[in-house]
Amino acid sequence: MLSRKGIIPEEYVLTRLAEDPAEPRYRARERKARFVSKNGNCNVAHKNIREQGRFLQDVFTTLVDLKWPHTLLIFTMSFLCSWLLFAMVWWLIAFAHGDLAPGEGTAVPCITSIRSFSSAFLFSIEVQVTIGFGGRMVTEECPLAILILIVQNIVGLMINAIMLGCIFMKTAQAHRRAETLIFSKHAVIAVRQGRLCFMLRVGDLRKSMIISATIHMQVVRKTTSPEGEVVPLHQVDIPMENGVGGNSIFLVAPLIIYHVIDANSPLYDLAPSDLHHHQDLEIIVILEGVVETTGITTQARTSYLADEILWGQRFVPIVAEEDGRYSVDYSKFGNTIKVPTPLCTARQLDEDHSLLDALTLASARGPLRKRSMAVAKAKPKFSISPDSLS
Repeated sequence: MLSRKGIIPEEYVLTRLAEDPAEPRYRARERKARFVSKNGNCNVAHKNIREQGRFLQDVFTTLVDLKWPHTLLIFTMSFLCSWLLFAMVWWLIAFAHGDLAPGEGTAVPCITSIRSFSSAFLFSIEVQVTIGFGGRMVTEECPLAILILIVQNIVGLMINAIMLGCIFMKTAQAHRRAETLIFSKHAVIAVRQGRLCFMLRVGDLRKSMIISATIHMQVVRKTTSPEGEVVPLHQVDIPMENGVGGNSIFLVAPLIIYHVIDANSPLYDLAPSDLHHHQDLEIIVILEGVVETTGITTQARTSYLADEILWGQRFVPIVAEEDGRYSVDYSKFGNTIKVPTPLCTARQLDEDHSLLDALTLASARGPLRKRSMAVAKAKPKFSISPDSLS
């Protein structure tokens, strides 16, 4: 019901079918755990960390990494504790000078109008946040009170600087800008320029550009060395084809990033059947660049499992020229179409070029056949009547 009303997307709604108790129940095959989720979060849990004190050596980064409720709690408690601490100090100074007992102290008190701890607490707040109501003030009678006044002002400025800097860094974190950097839900493998290529699409929803944008891809899989060592997360870099050289991209409009599957590629022996059975394959994509408006380096990440790679498909064009400028239709951002693709590995394709020649001939006949059929349909038909012959 919720999916029909549009409250929950259909892909997140689990439908329970009617089950027959007499039929045997089979357990579904568990899906491989992601190393990097689709939204870019790393699926790693750190346990049994004994040296917890290392986090306190970098207090500022620890405060920035905390969640907002914890940050606001520390922000509030730091001010309250400092106010209470210095309120106690002001009360002790007034008590030692005899200002709390009216008529028994000296003529000139250290702090005027302090008669209890509540008035000392109010004076502490006035000093630290520089309110200055005018009813309480430090006199020149006690040099110690003047020294405490200086110390409290310095402590208050330090707390303000740390907390304001922490809040600014939390609101301007790099992953906020990465929310508008999008990747296609699926990756595809098809023939491009006579070679099998692994392709994906990336785009930026904002008009402000990502300066010096670079993109990297890695294959993460479980491997076993010849010595028998099991490496659960073996990472291998994937080179990419780029006309300007390196991994830099000009991300003004959505781009199709592709990797040529050659002899140096970790996907050289990947077959279409492996996409359904190769559960240890995961391809991580990392987009990094500098935000044009803030100058902060941002990073967007995603990953593709084996069942999220479509063999023999290609992304549809989404950029068109309209009214003297280019228009991008993001409704077709992840749409793909089927294209003729050999059902073999890149190694087999390099060893037997006849597979590619047959594919090229079949793809060339397709448009020619469609064109001949269109001409036949458009050709006018003439009929001769008996009256015209007479």
